[in-house]
Amino acid sequence: MSTAEELPSQRHLFEVPPEVSYLDAAAWSPLPRAVRAAGEAGILTKSRPWEHPREAIPAWAERARAAAAGLIGAAADDVAIVGSISHAMAVAARNIEPMPGGRLLRVADEFPSLRFAFDTLAAVHGLVVEEVAPPRDGDWTAAILDAIERPGAPPLALATLTPLHWTDGGLIDLDRLAPAVHRAGAALVIDATQAVGAVPVDVARWRPDFLAFPTYKWALGPYGLGFLYAAPHRQDGTAIEDNLGNRPPAVGARRYDRGELNDPVALPMAATGLELIAGWGVLAVTARLRGLTDRLAEAAATLPLSVAPRHLRAPHILGLRSPSGLPAGIVDRLRRRGVFVSERAQALRVSPHVWADEDDLARCLAALKDEFERETRHAPGT
Repeated sequence: MSTAEELPSQRHLFEVPPEVSYLDAAAWSPLPRAVRAAGEAGILTKSRPWEHPREAIPAWAERARAAAAGLIGAAADDVAIVGSISHAMAVAARNIEPMPGGRLLRVADEFPSLRFAFDTLAAVHGLVVEEVAPPRDGDWTAAILDAIERPGAPPLALATLTPLHWTDGGLIDLDRLAPAVHRAGAALVIDATQAVGAVPVDVARWRPDFLAFPTYKWALGPYGLGFLYAAPHRQDGTAIEDNLGNRPPAVGARRYDRGELNDPVALPMAATGLELIAGWGVLAVTARLRGLTDRLAEAAATLPLSVAPRHLRAPHILGLRSPSGLPAGIVDRLRRRGVFVSERAQALRVSPHVWADEDDLARCLAALKDEFERETRHAPGT
């Protein structure tokens, strides 16, 4: 699919009012009405447990697990249910034994949940932590590839990567990078937080040791729930907690399931959101989001804003930068006009999802135009 029109706006499935342009899915998404209804039904289950047998809840866990696996090309047995990405990364770090003195490779300004557990791992095993600096030409993929293959560098032991940089959507092409990591004989851990639900993710193609994602962003689900893929050769490791559900004879990645797994609220919400995305088709979602961000990028070129070239940015997140820096307080002023975005690493991060439509783009662009005209009017000497 190549155009946004192949998936029309799904705003009718959400509670986003027409006067609100919510373009901040990379922070967290609104819940679809069906996901909210699933959560409310779960609250009723907990409020009136005598009317709702607990025995029905494990089926929701397996339904959510299967839906999560389907979005990343995995089998249900390869997926654990966890509480957060930090939980998932703690599991991954506990079950990787890197060669002492090797390199741990990641990008600069990486999100903390992909750093902390591996900083500890690096300290324990004497790894050299190498952070790839932001490339001047915006080509993260080429910069990381150069770092992987740099002559004379310590051997690569572990790469912790994402499909894009979380601050501004800079593309990190794992189709090119994952094979290079494997050729180096290193382990590969992927944080797919900013990818699953918005762009295709395929563990068979990337072959990570571990890959994780939560549901509260692009997967249209609740906070406090995530999924961890463990490659088959990583499924006999050690969990960071032992509970009745993940002790033997737990099958596959279930060995890493969290405690208090059978949540009657979060599991139905997660399953419902994941199944909505599967019903639309991830490629259709990607096509729509690419169309929206392309139109925003084209219009931003008429303002004192710069964006990465199309081939260097992810389809669903647009980073807008100003040569002179973003106006102070711009996010708050946009919010007062009903435009919701984030500021990350000196970039205005705009991240629409399937509810966004042409009116949202127009409102956002009009507000940005007014912001920079305001800056011009108040500039010294004008």
